[in-house]
Amino acid sequence: MAAEFPDDFKCPISLELMSDPVILPSGHTFDRSSIQRWLDAGHRTCPITKLPLPDHPYLIPNHALRRLISNYAHISKLHLHDPSHHHQPPPETLISTLTSRSSTPNSKLDSLSRLAKLTKFDPSLRRQLAESGALSAVLNCLATAADSPPFQEKALSLLLNLSLDDDNKVGLVAEGAIGRVVGVLRAGSSPDCRAIGCTVLTSLAVVEVNKATIGAYPDAIRSLVNLLDCGRGREVKEAATALYAVCSFPDNRRRAVECGAVPILARLVGGGAGLERAVEVLSSLVKCREGRVEMGRVFGFVGVLVKVISFGGEKGIQCALFTLNALCSCSEEVCDEAQRQGVMEICVGLMEDENEKIRRNASSLVQTLSGSH
Repeated sequence: MAAEFPDDFKCPISLELMSDPVILPSGHTFDRSSIQRWLDAGHRTCPITKLPLPDHPYLIPNHALRRLISNYAHISKLHLHDPSHHHQPPPETLISTLTSRSSTPNSKLDSLSRLAKLTKFDPSLRRQLAESGALSAVLNCLATAADSPPFQEKALSLLLNLSLDDDNKVGLVAEGAIGRVVGVLRAGSSPDCRAIGCTVLTSLAVVEVNKATIGAYPDAIRSLVNLLDCGRGREVKEAATALYAVCSFPDNRRRAVECGAVPILARLVGGGAGLERAVEVLSSLVKCREGRVEMGRVFGFVGVLVKVISFGGEKGIQCALFTLNALCSCSEEVCDEAQRQGVMEICVGLMEDENEKIRRNASSLVQTLSGSH
């Protein structure tokens, strides 16, 4: 019989154990996939308090709760989310099926599905998979699953779980994970697969050396930019998140600009796509000269930033202020345009904001505009 886990470990929406808990601006925690579906459906109230949320609510990872859930699961030695775990094959058998050349596609799909569930909360099993040489087998499954969305999605889900551990992140890249994932971004069998592929890159990019490797890989950044341009819903959000992660490495900012990211990001922000992460990416790209030059070429770019500063969420306002300040520091013309659009007055008001970063960025922009003449 499956053990009963504390209610605080369960998502208030799905009532299932959370694998990726995130905090809403309301202060309540939900599983990322559940609350994202709630938001994607157009809801802008907290499911618990019913109080209004920002137009583009920021989801903050609840790392402390995630560790508690993982430790609880490890201590209890239970296979989560599977009440019939005592009837299923042991992990060693599932790994053997995955690595064996004689296994049928159906048996491999079953093993991928089971292992994807088990590895969500079991760090020891993730280590066991890595030490058994199964990483290459998972990547091979990904390569042969192009025509099967369920197969590809399970392989990607398992790959994502394995990438949660820092020791595995470098190992996966050494095994060729980037090439496999980029292949999914370019020609994935479904939008969900492409979205998970972006999330895998985000996870791999936590390790600094991987950011450089991802950026240098042919078509990696271009594929993310293409998804920003042509993707839908979750694909776009995950592509923006991955791009933000890899662009914390300076050389990748220039690469993203060269791939045409700036006008696409400006369109997403200015067109009301509700993608706060797009403003965050712009705040990274503005740190390179090529990014600032390209932003200066986008018609109405200052107006896009002013719109975010006036009506965006906290993170969006903070990043838009930073981006505009960087542009104003390098261009008298941008300063004049910002003055014409009333930025000085807006910033004076924001200098009283409760958010310390917003206050600081608004103050810096006021100083820049005050010294521009």
